[in-house]
Amino acid sequence: MIETHTEFRRRARAWLEANVPQEPAPRDGPAAREFVLRWQRRQAEGGWAGVSWPKEAGGQGRSVSEQIIWFEECARARAPSPLGPGFVGLNHAGPTINACGSAAQKALHLPRILEGDVLWCQGFSEPGSGSDLASIRTRGRVDGDTLVIDGQKLWSSYADIADWQEMLVRTDPEARNGAALSWVIVPMDAPGVTVRPIRTMAASSTFCEVFYDSVRVPLSSIVGGLNNGWATAMSTLSFERGTATLALLIETVARVGDLLADCPASRPAMRTTLATLRAEGQAILASTYRFALDSEHATPDASGSMIRLAFAEFAQRVTAAAIDLYGIDAPEVLGAHGWGHEYLHAFSETIAGGTAEIQRNIIAERVLGLPKEPR
Repeated sequence: MIETHTEFRRRARAWLEANVPQEPAPRDGPAAREFVLRWQRRQAEGGWAGVSWPKEAGGQGRSVSEQIIWFEECARARAPSPLGPGFVGLNHAGPTINACGSAAQKALHLPRILEGDVLWCQGFSEPGSGSDLASIRTRGRVDGDTLVIDGQKLWSSYADIADWQEMLVRTDPEARNGAALSWVIVPMDAPGVTVRPIRTMAASSTFCEVFYDSVRVPLSSIVGGLNNGWATAMSTLSFERGTATLALLIETVARVGDLLADCPASRPAMRTTLATLRAEGQAILASTYRFALDSEHATPDASGSMIRLAFAEFAQRVTAAAIDLYGIDAPEVLGAHGWGHEYLHAFSETIAGGTAEIQRNIIAERVLGLPKEPR
């Protein structure tokens, strides 16, 4: 008998109410690692890991509609935020390996991600090569059946507590732009890998810089083929700029409702601001739902940049409004889990995953068909 959406929602709600951790998630460090892996294992044991991942990848093979229901119920139950140490594995590396990886790569990595055994980080950005991935300089030299990596990556979230890294390297020094790149799986404990956490203005150390000194990985660690990393990376970034932000968007829109509920009638201007934000959030959410449903049977396309950009700027407005509502010294604003931390962290939203300017260029060129800007 086929389970209806109502039955699925009721079952998800009951499980979440009984299993969501009551303690707040640590922001960074080993404690954050253990917290997120423990939560992922609990979901796996309860049959809730990988709701929309294909069954052959170890997931439940549920529809996008059911994935949306799961995210909505997670937001309602105040489940741990989807934007944390587990994000890259579940929303970048896992989907990319499933879409572009070999059978051996899928067998090795996908179950371990879903079962809460490992964490992943991303190695794309470099000093001087952030949103312009085609200009990266970290090298990967083929030596027999091995790739030897030298260089540096920057802004690699949670690299200090990750087990694996999805990484872009330049493997053809003669080729131009994206044709020179390969998408590689790198173990973070490989000899020659050095990780240095970066303390941010939000008083956390979620970002890191990573150095590679003759790091050797087998050629079998390349996903999507040697010198085909640009196409593989675009698959990764399509997930990030589209469906991967869905859970966080649902959570953020729900929190705007909480802010409006806390705003007294004696502050009509503030209530108008929050009501406008709630309407904006619902509009972005409706567009994201449509994008997710349209992408159910295909890799998300460049129009995901519209979702990513809209959400990034929306998140910044929400955190600023929260501080205006409560006041800079309010208990709701102070502390590692207060709105003040969220406000400072939100500045990275229009940088991470491609700056707001890059997103607008993608929208103009690949969605609207406008001429490319001069380079």
